[in-house]
Amino acid sequence: MPGVSLLLPPGALTGGSQSSEPNIRIVIKELKKKGRQFAIGLISVAAAGLVMAGCGAEGGDYGGQHPDYAKALAGAPAPLAALYKEGNELLPGGTDAFDERIAALKGFPVVVNIWASWCGPCRFEFPTLQKAAAIYGKRVAFLGVDSQDSDAAAKTFLEEAPVPYPSYSDGQEIADSIGAGHGLPHTAFYDRQGDLCFQKFGVYSEEALLAADIQRFALREECESG
Repeated sequence: MPGVSLLLPPGALTGGSQSSEPNIRIVIKELKKKGRQFAIGLISVAAAGLVMAGCGAEGGDYGGQHPDYAKALAGAPAPLAALYKEGNELLPGGTDAFDERIAALKGFPVVVNIWASWCGPCRFEFPTLQKAAAIYGKRVAFLGVDSQDSDAAAKTFLEEAPVPYPSYSDGQEIADSIGAGHGLPHTAFYDRQGDLCFQKFGVYSEEALLAADIQRFALREECESG
């Protein structure tokens, strides 16, 4: 941080070579002499660093590489190929347009992810959706719903983290019609008849968890409630 210099005893933030976790108690003890306000400020910085490090260790690199969608989805059935021609676009029309698309995809299971560019867990989850769409996109239709967001911010994010499927711009109406409420992210699974089969409230923290739900709720011949 420009103009700020922090002088701490060796190993104060690392606890020495034996541990990778900050020794917060040592930091606080050393800083008591320098004033309560300074100590609180330093602890806030250290906590932010821990959160950032945790996300880096477990989360998705949404701005990194993504699958070769053209290669992965080549030969997809015509209805899915038509869907993916609108990949990474934001579509208007609200609930009516969304419902019409679900009806048009009858015969294929559909995975709908509700997200927003301002939603940290949504960003964390996006690489998982990118990979799943590339793996299952010839058998399962993928759709997005960009909820409670601005189109400008959403488009900027999609430039960084492109997906092969389109998203519908949504104030809150589509999310409410699905039953998602205001919590993001949210993923809904529709069966081949276009019936809502299962809803996942919250983030998919691992690729295997999303893959398991696709196998269980999307690729079964009959919807399994769960």
